[in-house]
Amino acid sequence: FFQKTLTAVKNWFTLFGWSKGQNPISIPYSLRCDACKVQMSSSQETAFKQNLGKDTKTVYDMVFHLSGQLLPGITSSKSLPLDPVEQLLQLHWQYSVLLSFLKSQGAYLPHVMPEFLLEPDDYMKWIKVQTALKVDVKNLDILSNNHLFILEENMFETMSKRAWTDVLLQIYKVFVLPRVSSRNSTDQFSLESVQKMPRIKLEPLSSNIYSPYERAILTWLNKHYEKNRKTVWKDCQKGGVPPMRWIVNFDQDLLDGLVLAAQLAAYCPYLIATHFVRMYTNPRTHEQFLHNSLILVDAMHAVSLAIDIKV
Repeated sequence: FFQKTLTAVKNWFTLFGWSKGQNPISIPYSLRCDACKVQMSSSQETAFKQNLGKDTKTVYDMVFHLSGQLLPGITSSKSLPLDPVEQLLQLHWQYSVLLSFLKSQGAYLPHVMPEFLLEPDDYMKWIKVQTALKVDVKNLDILSNNHLFILEENMFETMSKRAWTDVLLQIYKVFVLPRVSSRNSTDQFSLESVQKMPRIKLEPLSSNIYSPYERAILTWLNKHYEKNRKTVWKDCQKGGVPPMRWIVNFDQDLLDGLVLAAQLAAYCPYLIATHFVRMYTNPRTHEQFLHNSLILVDAMHAVSLAIDIKV
C-alpha cells in the first residue's frame, strides 16, 4: 500500500509540482540531494549561481510554485556554508523552517522531525554532533533527551522515505486540494433524478475521513455520473444502462471505470461513440474490469490527458 502511495505521489509531483513543466523526482533521493545542492567552493559558486534558476530545482521551489509563498529566510540562491558542521546545522534549520511553514498552513506532521529529511550520512553526523553537545555542560539545559530521537542506520532510510512521502502528501493537502471550489454545490442537485440521492455534506465535521474539498469532489462525481449514465450508455454494446449508485469513496466506487468515464463524457461527449459504448456496464470478472480500464485510459490519451495513469 505504501509503495503504491509513494508511486502515485512521485508521479503527481513530477508532472504538476513545478513551474515550467515536468521535473522527474525520486522519493526521497532527489529531494534530499537537491536540498544540498550548493556544497562547493566560492570560486565554483559564482559560475553556479548564473545557471541556478533554470538548471536546478529544490523542494523550496516546489513549495513556492504550489503556494505562491516564499519560506522565511530561504532563497534558491542561498548557499550552504563550507564547514561540514555548519553546513549540517544550516540544512537542519532549513528543514525545520519548511516543517514549521507547512504546519502553519494546516499540515499534520507531528511525527516528522527535520533530521529525518537529511541524507543518511548527514543524519549520522547530526546524531554525533548532538551527542557531543549534550556532553557540554553549558548545553544541558537547552538540549534534553526529548529533542534527540536516534534511529539505527538500517532503519533510517525507511523512516526518511516515509517522512518525505508524508511531507509531499501534506503539501498536496494544504496547497492543492483547497483549490477545489464548492461554489456550484447549490445547483448540482437540480436534476430530479439526482434529488432522490442522499446528499454528501460538505461541513468540516461531517466526516472523519475526507476533507470538505474531497467531499466536494465526491459530490461532483455523483452529479455527473447520475446526469450522464443514461446518455453515455443508452446504445451500449455490452449491457444496458448502469444502475444508479451513491459514490462515497475514491477506491471501491471507481473500480469499474464507469464513474470516471461519465466524468470524461461530461466534458468530451465525442468520446461516447468512439470509446465508452464498448464498456461493460455490469462488469463481473477481472477481464471485464480490465477491459473497461483499457478503454478509459485510451480515452484519456485520445484527449491528451497524459497523466501517466496505468490501466
